[in-house]
Amino acid sequence: MPKLILIGGVLDLGFMKQPLLAADPRLDITVWPEDDGADAEIAVCWRPPAGLLATMPKLKLVQSIAAGVDGVLNDPGLDPSLPVARIVDDSLPAAMTEFVHWAVLWFHRGFDQVVRRDHPAQIWRRPPQHSPATCRVGVLGLGEIGGRVALALAGHGFDVAGWSRTPRRLPGIQAHDGEAGLDALLARTDILVNLLPLTARTRGILGAETFAKLPQGAALINVGRGDHLVPADLIQALDAGHLRGAVLDVFAHEPLDRADPLWTHPRVLVTPHMAAIARDEAVIGQIVENAWRTACGRPPLNPVLRMRGY
Repeated sequence: MPKLILIGGVLDLGFMKQPLLAADPRLDITVWPEDDGADAEIAVCWRPPAGLLATMPKLKLVQSIAAGVDGVLNDPGLDPSLPVARIVDDSLPAAMTEFVHWAVLWFHRGFDQVVRRDHPAQIWRRPPQHSPATCRVGVLGLGEIGGRVALALAGHGFDVAGWSRTPRRLPGIQAHDGEAGLDALLARTDILVNLLPLTARTRGILGAETFAKLPQGAALINVGRGDHLVPADLIQALDAGHLRGAVLDVFAHEPLDRADPLWTHPRVLVTPHMAAIARDEAVIGQIVENAWRTACGRPPLNPVLRMRGY
């Protein structure tokens, strides 16, 4: 069996050693930084320190412990020929759909006003209630998860449109693509939901230019990646009154620093990257399977297409 090394950045992955050995006692597992990885053939990681993987000359596979791989692909020292695999869990679309539906209701039903404005001041004030059909939701990203989210919101009666890099058609969803399509989507959106993958093109997409194209009083839900957002631009748009509020579940640096102004902004709700989390059994099972595939010289499960970034 190939030698695995567990590498965490802000998260110590040493806790995964025993569950992996329980799944297959034949695995050879070490943990960074106790082991420098000089003999490692598979790096199992989450946001490894920049440049670290390049110091491990025997690597045959980099295995992310999540669906996201931007923390790996952003490393300029990573060998472009080195395979990268991610975790795919069939439960993630349902979990993300639940979270986004709740976040849309946070704004649509006026909970943001009641909880963040009226409750602290002990003001009894009912926000106006409207049909979901009057609420225009725009979904950035119509992939496997984004498409499920868009269809579910439409099924609850919301007026849903979506945008993707390339054309995508979903029943009952107004689909847009390309630069012109993005402008059209933003112009008709009351609540913007970001579910894009992180690529060079989408980094910083949630910034001043995008916010200016949204209608006055629009809201933002970011469940994509932290690096999609330009936090200073968001705070400026909120303080200027152009945006109503934001629900943020992902951040460029996690955990979010306690001094970060997003924590205390009255129009921002911070959640701790909880929208959709892969099940332990899915993570462990796919790591073990890819260890065996590497040992046999076979391609890994769920390989990342490096040119796409996911």
